[in-house]
Amino acid sequence: MTGAGLAPYAATESRSAGRRFEEPPPAYRSEFQRDRDRIIHSTAFRRLMYKTQVFVNHEGDLYRTRLTHSLEVAQIGRSVASALRLNEALTEAICLAHDLGHTPFGHAGQDTLNACMRDYGGFEHNLQSLRVVDVLESRYADFPGLNLMFETREGILKHCSRKNAERLGDVGERFLKRAQPGLEAQIADVSDAVAYNNHDVDDGYRAGLISIEQLGEQPLFGNEYAVVRERYPDLEDRRVIYETIRRMIGTVVTDLIDTTRSKLEAAGPGSIDEVRKAGRPLVSMSAQVHEQHLALKRFLNEHLYRHEKKLEMTRRVQDILKALFAAYHADVDTMPSEFARAARSLDDAGRARVVADYIAGMTDRYAMAEHERLCNR
Repeated sequence: MTGAGLAPYAATESRSAGRRFEEPPPAYRSEFQRDRDRIIHSTAFRRLMYKTQVFVNHEGDLYRTRLTHSLEVAQIGRSVASALRLNEALTEAICLAHDLGHTPFGHAGQDTLNACMRDYGGFEHNLQSLRVVDVLESRYADFPGLNLMFETREGILKHCSRKNAERLGDVGERFLKRAQPGLEAQIADVSDAVAYNNHDVDDGYRAGLISIEQLGEQPLFGNEYAVVRERYPDLEDRRVIYETIRRMIGTVVTDLIDTTRSKLEAAGPGSIDEVRKAGRPLVSMSAQVHEQHLALKRFLNEHLYRHEKKLEMTRRVQDILKALFAAYHADVDTMPSEFARAARSLDDAGRARVVADYIAGMTDRYAMAEHERLCNR
């Protein structure tokens, strides 16, 4: 949607805080489309293909990866933004970039790397995603990183401590002022949660870790499942799951759009600045659907993420990352030359950060191969 067709409170190029490094405007696309394209062409984005969502990459070819998750988040985000006359290209860019800083092995990898970095400032994949687009991607002659628009960078940084916000400059300012991000960033955040719940149901069932009977007890799944079973009594289970999840997503997204539209009408923001000053997010589901969404999330946490088969893999990958961090930190020359050179001139904390950057950028299979090379000789 072009700027002329956008709602008055949408993010637009004319009201943007711009890029950190000035560039000539693009000829045949918008600035936010340029951001989206830079993200898609980044090395970090390609690596998401081989990074864990829930199941480690080698456990099966059909399970979601960080890449397919990001694409599903973007699809949901675009639909919501378009329906609300918001900036679709910006929403898509944020959705595609939100996991660029994620470690190998999913949340188990992040938790492990954070523990390794406890004495050096910690590790959080949200901050790392911003670090990737601002610093670590090395593709352009005139600037470090991807030089994305402020609004894209703002959306990538979903949450932040005061200590970190104080050193982040422009994108950290809203956390100090307790202001809200733009609506496109709010959409990307909720779309992430919607995608998580729905595709983890699919992957968990495919893996045999959760059953239809268990899922049927969850209202968000059970209500749609009952409709599908009644309408298609002879449909095989695999297609029943697909059809139920399709309807679940439709129900949640429709509710999200309708509820957000009502909130915007009630709040009556006249600009993105008024959205920022609203004091609370304006993008949300209704109370009833949100509670069903949270109930499903709690169910997945108990029966999928904490399933013994999943925890067994979690323990294995934790050992891998701990060993890699110890090995690289003890001898930086075991890393590739560009990382080793960067680490040699730094103090202990600086070296640890370079090691974290290197490990966070790994794919699952590369981390396993490096562990074999360094620790099983």
